Amino acid sequence: MFTPDPIPRPNGPPASSTPLGDYLSEQHHGVDHAYAVLPRSLAESMPLPWQRHMRELLAEFHQAFGHLKWPVYRVVPTRYERLVDLDEEQLAEIGYTMEVDDTGELDYRSRDGVPIENPEQQRVLVPCLDPIPRRHGDSGGST
Repeated sequence: MFTPDPIPRPNGPPASSTPLGDYLSEQHHGVDHAYAVLPRSLAESMPLPWQRHMRELLAEFHQAFGHLKWPVYRVVPTRYERLVDLDEEQLAEIGYTMEVDDTGELDYRSRDGVPIENPEQQRVLVPCLDPIPRRHGDSGGST
């Protein structure tokens, strides 16, 4: 039996055709414009049903994209710091230099020698200790 009443529309915005991209575009831990990183120790400490579901999703992902020539990724924990708050060793590690110029001012330059404008406002990623606990007995090396 048909009703003359209109079909009710769902409340809220229409469903996205890019739900994962939408989610990853928001600010989340372990996500930047190019990568989403999951700490293995946290993934392996999820409840067993979640681990099974994640395993199936990853298996499908690897089956779909296993034909690509994958590099080996090295993930380095980092945090944002102001360029002017770094010492010379930290600057060298991320490819910057700092020298005193002829006027006595500090001169910051990138790896290719380009001067950094407004270094006090420049934020850069600096390696740091990983705050995420590793699995017991995991040395962090490759297998």
